[in-house]
Amino acid sequence: MADMRAFRDEVTDWAAGGPGEATRELVARLGVRTAVLLEGPSDLAAVETLAARRGRDLAAEGVCVVPMGGAMSVGRYASLLGPPGLALRLAGLCDEREQPFYDRGLERAGAPRRDFFVCVSDLEEELIRALGPAKVEEVIRDEGDVRAWQTFLHQPAQHGRPRQQQLRRFLGTKKGRKIRYGHLLVEALASEQVPAPLDDLLTSL
Repeated sequence: MADMRAFRDEVTDWAAGGPGEATRELVARLGVRTAVLLEGPSDLAAVETLAARRGRDLAAEGVCVVPMGGAMSVGRYASLLGPPGLALRLAGLCDEREQPFYDRGLERAGAPRRDFFVCVSDLEEELIRALGPAKVEEVIRDEGDVRAWQTFLHQPAQHGRPRQQQLRRFLGTKKGRKIRYGHLLVEALASEQVPAPLDDLLTSL
């Protein structure tokens, strides 16, 4: 797992303009065959948590999950990791509004679109909808964030908003919260509640 983290770090450095030699060496040494492209670290937390729940060791299977730092980076990552670069199989999640970036980036890289699965708004919204607001609030209480949640609800901008929207916004109001709850909300899911995009992604790997 540590070696796969090193590979992920090297990919990030390569995408930022680094040389890429260490990435090529690691992909061969680790037997990496698939790169899962995700927008950010909260998606990474959710995917790795569900994989662990299902008894999957993605690193041992040659799968590296890569947070790109935003949807508009998909073309760069697809060109480095897909057919023009390391020729890895590509898979991932994207938000509906960001789908055009993925379509163009994957097309330019000559990478198939079939293993990319679409969330309506984002993965957090999918998880909230799957669990239901009451269960998400229970997770917030269990995590000790109820005071922060109540303070958030008293903000004028939140008055009258649907509960699902309030919860989604709350998860993004503090650095690191989306990552933490990406793990916690997946842990709280019953097996039949896993959102289709996340379920389909894991099944495809």
